[in-house]
Amino acid sequence: MDKVIISIVTYNSPDAFETLDQFRSIMEAYPQFELIVHDNHSESDYVSKLKSYDYVTVFEGNENAGFGHGHNENLLHRQGDYALICNPDIVLEKADLDVMLQKIQAQPKVVAVFPSVYNSDGTPQYLVRKQLAVFDYFLRFMPSQRLKRAFSKRLQEFECRDLSETEDSFIKMGSGCLMLVDLAKYQAIGGFDERFFMYFEDNDLCLRLGSKGDRLLYTPAAKIIHHYGKGSHRSFKLFVIFMQSMFKFFNKWGWRFF
Repeated sequence: MDKVIISIVTYNSPDAFETLDQFRSIMEAYPQFELIVHDNHSESDYVSKLKSYDYVTVFEGNENAGFGHGHNENLLHRQGDYALICNPDIVLEKADLDVMLQKIQAQPKVVAVFPSVYNSDGTPQYLVRKQLAVFDYFLRFMPSQRLKRAFSKRLQEFECRDLSETEDSFIKMGSGCLMLVDLAKYQAIGGFDERFFMYFEDNDLCLRLGSKGDRLLYTPAAKIIHHYGKGSHRSFKLFVIFMQSMFKFFNKWGWRFF
């Protein structure tokens, strides 16, 4: 049986316990799975509750060093075949995890698999990207609905809404909210670039994973729920972090304004 490490990074996330609860049956029935949580220096009561899960290995960070750092701490020096990089606000059924595992096992050139992602109300989240440009983020943050209507076709292309809802697709960039990766290849590229504290680190990882000729697969047959908070839209502090990460991403990969 291939060993799968489930990696979660959290910082006082209120949804993390629902996510851990839904993994209980998997962890108790299938010994090939290992669940590791890296906590980014949450409150003591929160950490104590994390430690109450006997099927979870909890690592306590002494600072909040970011999303990518936590996953690297969980994964870069572990032995296993695959890693499930998972947000602390995900609902995932075993059958959907099995679909993702079957896809990556069946195709040696597939380095990562991404599911279709839905909100709690069942509406889809469009998180796959084929290119990133500054203008598209400008459109998404602007409150003007008139402007968004004027560029609706561009926004649809940016969100890859033309992807098949029934057939698998090879993609360029998927969301780090949940992704199944070949662990050895993740380790070979050094995992996440920790210069990204939060935001854009998944886009960067995807581009690096695909740079050696391997492929990234989107499979709508696997479905998850993501309690998406859109923090950068609600918090000025997170918006600043978002802008800093965007600047780092385009500096690294080249600026594309339109």
